[in-house]
Amino acid sequence: MIASGAIQSMTEDDHAKPSDAKAEVAVVEHDTLKYHLLGPSLTKAGQDAVDQQKVSEIIYNASKGSKFFNNEESKDKNLTQKIEKILARKRQLERIDLTTDLRRADEHIAELEISRDLSQTVVYVDCDAFYAAVEELDWPELKHVPMAVGKGVLTTCNYHARKFGCRSGMAGFVAMKLCPQLICLPLNFEKYTKKAQEVREALAQYDERFQSASMDEAYLNITQYCADHDMHPDDAVSQLRNQVFERAKITISAGVAPNARIAKIASNRNKPNGQFRVASDRATIMAFMRDLPTRKVNGIGRVFERELDAIGVKTCGDIYAHRAFLAKLFGEKAFYFLMQVHLGLGHTSVRPAEEHERKSVGTESTFRDMSGKQELRAKLRWIAEELEKDLARTQNKGRTLVLKIKLHTYEVLTRQVIPPKAVSAADDLYTYALPMFQKLEREIPGMTLRLMGLRCTHLVSTKKETDIDFFGLKRPLFASATSTSASSLHPLPPPLNNQTTTDEEGNEWQVWPEDDFEAAAREERQREFEQLEKLSQDITTHPQDKTNLHTTSTTDDDHPSTIRSQQKASEEADRR
Repeated sequence: MIASGAIQSMTEDDHAKPSDAKAEVAVVEHDTLKYHLLGPSLTKAGQDAVDQQKVSEIIYNASKGSKFFNNEESKDKNLTQKIEKILARKRQLERIDLTTDLRRADEHIAELEISRDLSQTVVYVDCDAFYAAVEELDWPELKHVPMAVGKGVLTTCNYHARKFGCRSGMAGFVAMKLCPQLICLPLNFEKYTKKAQEVREALAQYDERFQSASMDEAYLNITQYCADHDMHPDDAVSQLRNQVFERAKITISAGVAPNARIAKIASNRNKPNGQFRVASDRATIMAFMRDLPTRKVNGIGRVFERELDAIGVKTCGDIYAHRAFLAKLFGEKAFYFLMQVHLGLGHTSVRPAEEHERKSVGTESTFRDMSGKQELRAKLRWIAEELEKDLARTQNKGRTLVLKIKLHTYEVLTRQVIPPKAVSAADDLYTYALPMFQKLEREIPGMTLRLMGLRCTHLVSTKKETDIDFFGLKRPLFASATSTSASSLHPLPPPLNNQTTTDEEGNEWQVWPEDDFEAAAREERQREFEQLEKLSQDITTHPQDKTNLHTTSTTDDDHPSTIRSQQKASEEADRR
């Protein structure tokens, strides 16, 4: 149970003394902030045996007093206040008759059950510590010592390093405090891309329309492959994993399930170099989800986890008992998402990533504090040029242009404009972004930035129109003249097979709310990465910290001889 549970008991105790209550609030806020600072990658494989309380203490003490810490502390306090309001609202709801809400929720669950598809076999594959594994092929001596890839922020680390609490998305200086003998290598995307292509060549033999979730992750639907080759899914996946190892010399772990959501969760069960299958029957699925902590579900991050924990939802099995409250406390979209999670429902169709419908194309740049007028305009111009390249690559123009800035205080501001025409050229992007930027300069005298970005939304494709489905969204065979938009009012969200929105041409598209939740979780991880990167930059400028940061310096010599000397130092530290 996370610390927010203490908030619930505290707020419900009407007899607590004021002085005691203040002290308890201080303790709770202290604990919730430490939990928050553990970051979004807490559920990474190899962390189960780690003393996370020790890790949180190190992160807390190492970052205390920094702008990053102050920003995280402010966000944590705001979240605590929000949770108090949620609990107050829940107490109000408990005093009224929710029979109608309960009946509607049960009717909706029944409709979702009808839509359950157990006919497909979806596989989620994840390369084990991918960047680190690729580096270990070149330098085998690193296989037996703690090592990571990434300088300011770790992008991955091997399982030896994970035993110390190191993980992806962790600031490098924090990782060094957890594991002083940690060896950090710089990123080499060219090397990783080549290795990823070797893995994908093996995946394509099982599902040529597999979906890459990232460079080292993918979804496959092997239903047809198993039928064609008369193979059990377990055997097919085991064979696939062996072929990947033979071809690429790295290991992968896999989850096998009736849908993508469960497959992704299952892939973490037997890491590294293992597989886990959830059988295609309702009882097994419900049992699998019942005791699963909510944080293990893709789309439930630190914030939503704390909110759910506060009302008593700690596992996916707890969701059902609170079904009458969820829509009123978190909104109908959250209710719909959580009901799918509780029932273990998810996508069954898998399509190549390039067939996904893009909602936006954007470019961001993080930099050291910058306030010079000409410097900032030059940066804005450069971002416009980079966005032009991205729009050309994705063959899109944007009807809406969004400017994003992050102040040196970590406050994020956005402004948007609708140009008279869809834009994609750097000159146009800069021309329409500059007035928004100038207005912000007037509103914030002496504006100092550490991030700037431009994003185009409401995209217009510049390639020939094609009839392509979005992963998880299904275009019907015909356009419906009576379709209702997503903004239509419903007592509760419509059933799974009727949840629709309408595009500009009047065509209906099936809507899966977890897309929004998963996108939010990705954005949370990205924001965390950016903030930790800046924190690492700040820390490495302090002389007192430099003695502990030699392996995270961007000027390290990455020749194998240097790595070997670091390995010897690591071995010597182990002996001591």
